[in-house]
Amino acid sequence: MKPIRTFEVTPFLPQELECLRELAYNLRWSWDHESINLFRRMDRELWEATGHNPVLLLGKISQQRLNELAADEGFLGHTNRIYQKYCGYLKSENTWFEKNYKKLNTGTIAYFSAEFGLTESMPIYSGGLGILAGDHVKAASEQGLPFVGMGIVYQQGYFRQYLNRDGWQQERYPINDFYNMPIVPARDANGEPLIVTVDFPGRPLYVKVWQAQVGRVPLYLLDTNIPENGPGDEDITDALYHGDKETRIQQEIILGIGGVKALKALNIMPSVFHMNEGHSAFLALERVRMLMQEHNLSFWQAREVAAAGNIFTTHTAVPAGIDKFPPELIDKYLSDYYHAFGISRDEFLALGRANAHDHYESFSMANLAMKLSSRTNAVSKLHGDVSRQLFQDVWRDVPEKEVPITHVTNGIHAKSWISEEMADLFDRYLGPKWSEDVEGQNIWKRVAEIPDEELWRIQERRRQRLVTFSRGRLRKQLEAKGALSNELKEASEILDPEALTIGFARRFATYKRATLLIRDIERLASILTNKDRPVQIILAGKAHPDDVPAKELIRQLVHFSRGEDVRRRFVFIEDYDMNVARWLLQGVDVWLNTPRRFLEACGTSGMKAAFNGAINFSILDGWWDEAYQPNVGWTLGRGEVYTDMDYQDDVESGALYDILEKEIVPMFYERDVDGLPRQWLSRMKSSMLHVCPLFNINRMLREYALRAYFPASRRYAEFLSQESEKAKSLAEWKAKLNHRFPGVKIEMVQAADSDQVRVGDDMRVRAKVYLNGLSPDDVAVQIYHGPIDFHGQIESGEVIPMTVSESKDGDTYLFSGAIRYFSSGRHGFTVRVLPHHDDLISPFETGLVAWADSNVQVAAETEESKKEKTALH
Repeated sequence: MKPIRTFEVTPFLPQELECLRELAYNLRWSWDHESINLFRRMDRELWEATGHNPVLLLGKISQQRLNELAADEGFLGHTNRIYQKYCGYLKSENTWFEKNYKKLNTGTIAYFSAEFGLTESMPIYSGGLGILAGDHVKAASEQGLPFVGMGIVYQQGYFRQYLNRDGWQQERYPINDFYNMPIVPARDANGEPLIVTVDFPGRPLYVKVWQAQVGRVPLYLLDTNIPENGPGDEDITDALYHGDKETRIQQEIILGIGGVKALKALNIMPSVFHMNEGHSAFLALERVRMLMQEHNLSFWQAREVAAAGNIFTTHTAVPAGIDKFPPELIDKYLSDYYHAFGISRDEFLALGRANAHDHYESFSMANLAMKLSSRTNAVSKLHGDVSRQLFQDVWRDVPEKEVPITHVTNGIHAKSWISEEMADLFDRYLGPKWSEDVEGQNIWKRVAEIPDEELWRIQERRRQRLVTFSRGRLRKQLEAKGALSNELKEASEILDPEALTIGFARRFATYKRATLLIRDIERLASILTNKDRPVQIILAGKAHPDDVPAKELIRQLVHFSRGEDVRRRFVFIEDYDMNVARWLLQGVDVWLNTPRRFLEACGTSGMKAAFNGAINFSILDGWWDEAYQPNVGWTLGRGEVYTDMDYQDDVESGALYDILEKEIVPMFYERDVDGLPRQWLSRMKSSMLHVCPLFNINRMLREYALRAYFPASRRYAEFLSQESEKAKSLAEWKAKLNHRFPGVKIEMVQAADSDQVRVGDDMRVRAKVYLNGLSPDDVAVQIYHGPIDFHGQIESGEVIPMTVSESKDGDTYLFSGAIRYFSSGRHGFTVRVLPHHDDLISPFETGLVAWADSNVQVAAETEESKKEKTALH
């Protein structure tokens, strides 16, 4: 029965406890152990039953208990201390940004992401992308950046996992009750709940805006499940990463276009928009449309202004990870933009295509984001290499290493993931600023001062807690399946609090190779069941509901875990979420990661493990390719890639068992007279010393600020000032360039007529170039040279600029330069022409390059050029 009126019932809190409401609705509590302890103190069982949700806790706790707490002087004192710290945090002007960059007047930075992993009580995330986004927003609060987040609040969120008796993953989709989550409706200027409209085919779509407060940073979340929408439209924001392509494009239109409209309605006008993956790339279109409307600009001019302030981060390592839509769907939902922009359908679709002339190519959200941004970055050094290869088709004439994609390696928000005991230990021995110092390693060098006894005592205590947690979770899993009493009793006896404990927890996908562990069942069983040196492994993770092969991996692991000999040493924890992740990260001794190389963009779970004292054992992929040193962890292989994947799995599973048997297990169990594993503790400290100062979110955020946000903000302001004169000039120049550059030709190259050059000698090169109406100032003519590989290609090419030395007939010019060789071997060179303009971010921005082709005339050095060479010496 539908109600005739709805309203919100809020908890009645005694006046003495009213500040708890404010604390509950600011997600700063999610990374503050004292605040968490305060809410847990109110009712420990209810805190667990509500999924660590303080808003729901306040709504469900009995009035009698609230009255008791209001009369408890100890609790009131505790509450007051937490509230005073909270107020001081919000008012503090002692942040990194406030102290160093407030005078820059950078404007607001808007961060768009399809998912945010802030706390397990807000299940609007699925995996690493969302966890990183949550950490990013938390760090922006900590560092004091002028920052705002934009995402979607999903009615069902991501699924809850359970396994049937065969070990096959099943999914549940519980409904999120927004009124019992730490979010509130955003309000318009009149104090009414904010609703914005987005144009859909033949109808308006209404989008409600919610607000979560993450420390100092507001995070706005979009929702279509409101009465103003019809039944189909209500369901668009139901679930994350679920549904067909049409649902996906609808969600991404809501996020990108609806998000920009929501910010405008809130009177927030960011100078920089950061797209965390391509899901939000449609924001660039709406930004262009608004600039055209508000500043009377053409599409091409507004594009320059918008792109100046847009940043795109790619997280994918494979083409399948990129959202692509057929042209028909783009026509259906976005054809109004063709007309608003005053451009043709083909010109619009070219924004999302690598090949503008391929009319059958799908519309790629990554391509759209790159073409309408001033900067694109990958998320680790190795992922930068992978991304330049993956997207080279967008810059098809540019050498792979010069494709304009940089990298900013991810980091983690340590306070969200570190155990309370380890944080207290760092406070005592490193000082209270350990989570803030990213300028050097001086603070982290103090890790060596931590007494081995204290560090090991904390590790053993947390391992014991993990065992207790795992036993409880396994018992609940078995009860849900109707297990017998003897099975439930056995669940209380699994795992050994003193045994070497290995953790493996992540999103399940075939490339992550979770079953590499059980490649040789007998050998693994012998390692796990060694009476003198036992090993135990705890696993967790979800497969996408449609990923049948990944579900099969889970089933195989569960079947192995039921073996009579290993069932106490090999455990799979169901329903992986942030809470389960923390238990594992804080309690294991070794963190295992086994992806196929080049397929893990970065990965951050190993960083979290290192902050908690666990030692990494991983393939050299993602962040571990940068972090690995022999004294900080173990690596599986040395970066080899095999054409036969089955053979590679055999080799690497064998290596995994070898390293466990010969290095990891002996080191863990080797104890001195005090019963301490001194070598193991030394490696724990080396890991923390090397990993923690570099792979943290503060370092990452400051890199984004200094290398992307601040420069983009300046460029956006410059392109918008003086009636957008710079943007108009650059757009006009690009129009001329696009018309003229295809006719640019290198007609002749002149160099020494010799097959041998001595080390230290110069080779003078002259090039005759036809510029087709462009001036020498419009181009950069360069020598591109380097060693020749076994394919006959120039590898590791280097660039030497050439200068115009003479004007020939009409549009033909002579350019000259010289190569000096410092190493012997087979070398080669060619000549190329690139566009040049002072306002280009990169010479490859336009994708235009003219190379000397195989038909170019190559002439011997003339007497005139020899005289030039002599003069040069």
